[in-house]
Amino acid sequence: MSTFEVQKVVDKKQIKTVKILADEIWTEHFTPIIGSDQVDYMLLKFQSEAAILEQINKGYMYFLISNNQMNIGYMAVNPGNNTLFLSKLYIRSMVRGKGYGRQAIHFLQQLAQQARLKKITLGVNKNNTNTIKAYQALGFKIINSVVKDIGEGFVMDDYQMEKLL
Repeated sequence: MSTFEVQKVVDKKQIKTVKILADEIWTEHFTPIIGSDQVDYMLLKFQSEAAILEQINKGYMYFLISNNQMNIGYMAVNPGNNTLFLSKLYIRSMVRGKGYGRQAIHFLQQLAQQARLKKITLGVNKNNTNTIKAYQALGFKIINSVVKDIGEGFVMDDYQMEKLL
């Protein structure tokens, strides 16, 4: 029987595990959407071990997702102002579509409700159509469209989505 486990990232070994997962998942999933140059830039800027540690020090919470003691993904959230901002939720391709994303969202809903937060918000690339559909099936709605300059000539062209709790 498979098990869904979430473990809060608290040490350098776990941060390294997140970075390794990010390199694998982002390269596989986002290269067709935004190209390898932007993937490489974003991994370095947002998912290096130093960047992850900096985000944790600023209040982000990272979690490793595992199944039967195998790391299958990770997520990061930042609570604030009645909102849980879902910064990252990534599942390895070999186990996508098996309900782990749904279980992760359920975990985050419980986390948000325990903190008395009113909604979960996130950004998703406009061309990431399967992910948008998955979020919509979980009750998220598109509320805005945002293009954000992230440096080096790259932009994040995203929909902002939210789920009221």
